[in-house]
Amino acid sequence: MSDTYNVGSVEASTKKPADKKLLKLIVASSIGNALEWFDLIVYAFFASTISKLFFPTDNETLSLMLALFAFAMSYLIRPIGAIVIGGYADKVGRKAAMLLTIWLMMAGTFLIAVMPTYETIGLLAPLGILLARLLQGFSAGGEFGSATAMLVEHYPERKGFISSFMFASQGLSGLLGAGFGLLLTTTLTTGQLESWGWRIPFFFGLLIGPVGLYIRRHIEETTEFTESKEEKIPLIELFANNKLGILFNIGAMILSTSVTYSIIFMPTYATKYLGLSNSIGYGGTLISYTVLMFLTPFVGILSDRIGRTRLMIGAGVLFFLTVWPAFFILSTQPTLIMLASVLFWLSVLKSMYFGGLPALMSEMFPTRVRATGMALSYNISTTLFGSFTPFLLVWSISASGDQLAPSYYLLFTSFVSLLALFGIRRHFKIN
Repeated sequence: MSDTYNVGSVEASTKKPADKKLLKLIVASSIGNALEWFDLIVYAFFASTISKLFFPTDNETLSLMLALFAFAMSYLIRPIGAIVIGGYADKVGRKAAMLLTIWLMMAGTFLIAVMPTYETIGLLAPLGILLARLLQGFSAGGEFGSATAMLVEHYPERKGFISSFMFASQGLSGLLGAGFGLLLTTTLTTGQLESWGWRIPFFFGLLIGPVGLYIRRHIEETTEFTESKEEKIPLIELFANNKLGILFNIGAMILSTSVTYSIIFMPTYATKYLGLSNSIGYGGTLISYTVLMFLTPFVGILSDRIGRTRLMIGAGVLFFLTVWPAFFILSTQPTLIMLASVLFWLSVLKSMYFGGLPALMSEMFPTRVRATGMALSYNISTTLFGSFTPFLLVWSISASGDQLAPSYYLLFTSFVSLLALFGIRRHFKIN
């Protein structure tokens, strides 16, 4: 009786530290990604206000375009960050790279939060915002590859589940960002919002940084990385032996990226083209991010059990078959309930698709080029099919006069990603 009790006590005591270690690793790895996406979403939501304060011109449209130009520039520098920081992670270590990225993110967020407006310091104001976005973009370029490599190498037997938190954290960031957007736009006057209200989310994001920094300092480097003895330059080895992995990873990412930025665009779509209020647009987005945050880890578990490409292909096919009908119904019945229903369905399919995606990406690269390979392919896809998605959606609707134009773009991206997934199954034999 006592022996049984002692054995149970030992098992319980060993399980608790293991659970704590797992939780700390998940928080340490995903908090940087969450901060990155929070700042991105907040900047996009408050782009109109930022344009007036930092990029003032006689033409409001031109001011907004200048603010969005600063937004887009952060994406153009991401592949450079992927190469530099990803290579650093593959040569020096995942932990060192993760500490570097969070320092850079904090610096960029701090600059935006405290930057005086154009009225106060003139041309230095927009240049400061541009510098801040470049710092954030460079940091974000290396964050995903380094943090995902850290997760999957610590728990290779549960890589689908543990790496899914890289994308689940995006749901949390979106939830917080949309929440701030809804709260501030409904409780503050336009004058208060432009004077100080828009800075609140950035100061909130700045508070997250030190927590992430502290936790990241107290995690261990992965055994898989420390035992890897190759000394080649990661970038050279990556392009010499892993070009197909980069290509297929970019292809698999396209659908996930285009849907993510389409969801970010939905508040604008709801107000500009459907005639709904700002609060309805933000409210619908809140539902979407809630689904992504809670459902994605369960999909990660499922991908460990039944296979990643099998699950993703099923989600991709469902997406291809239902995205046009969803937009058609929404355009004919533009109500809060219908917007929420469409966003709920798109978010369920997105979770089904990208819950196992980080693990799938990691499986196509060997240890010594894993961070660089994932970072580069992730950020090329994000730059090409993320930063330009809102612009393409606005242009396609304006050029065609068809409110269903966003669905045609998403049909195209789902088709390309399905082709990539079939290619991955054939060449890499990953189920």
